Amino acid sequence: MTSSNPDYAFLHKLADAADAKTMQHFRSGYEVVNKLEAGFDPVTIADRSAEEAIRAVLEAERPDHGIIGEEYGKTRDNAENVWVLDPVDGTRSFICGTPLWGTLIGLKTNGKAVQGIMSQPYTRERFWGNCDEAFISGPLGERALKTRSCASLSEAVITTTEPALFTESERPVWDTICSEARLTRYSTDCYGYAMVAAAGFDAVIESGMNTYDILALIPIIEGAGGFVTNWTGGNAADGGQVVATGDKHLHDELLTKLASAAA
Repeated sequence: MTSSNPDYAFLHKLADAADAKTMQHFRSGYEVVNKLEAGFDPVTIADRSAEEAIRAVLEAERPDHGIIGEEYGKTRDNAENVWVLDPVDGTRSFICGTPLWGTLIGLKTNGKAVQGIMSQPYTRERFWGNCDEAFISGPLGERALKTRSCASLSEAVITTTEPALFTESERPVWDTICSEARLTRYSTDCYGYAMVAAAGFDAVIESGMNTYDILALIPIIEGAGGFVTNWTGGNAADGGQVVATGDKHLHDELLTKLASAAA
């Protein structure tokens, strides 16, 4: 699944470079810097050194490709092929020592997400795909990913990172959806999306997303048979309001419920 596909092999090479940096610092002493004057948006040496490591490989082996990274911004972002990087998605989980974080590395070609990988080196798990297929490797071995069927919200297990991140107009819609779902969990960051692909969750609903928060996850979920759009049913590659599901019936139901708050 990996060695026979040179594109996948390169995704794993980039993830290897990031893992070597993040695992130097996870559950160890380091400075946490707040990027906001009002509020809390943490960044650590792990975020920055991991992105530097990924960029170094890209500059050496894909010098004509563009890069968009959370920590170091845009480089040649008008190129046909652009890599989108979130070196530590879930920095709050990272600094708390919980393993619900991951490195996100995605490739978009002409604006469309085409490949992506999520690496969680502490649990030794990786999720990757190309919109047509998706895979997981980890302590339980390696296998293809397939989302599960879920015909209605009343049967669904759903997640969002934090309800407080919804705006004043969005929060009532989330509360209604949450009240109708079978089960709701929080604080999963990128791991929640990976679990949609792995048939753990049925849906993730979020708002205020950046492109580096979601682009790498789109090819994984779609490759596993799922769906990722914005709240109007359009392309979610640029972030914003995002809904990801494993079943088309559930996706359509959620879009109907989200429509009143869709931007």
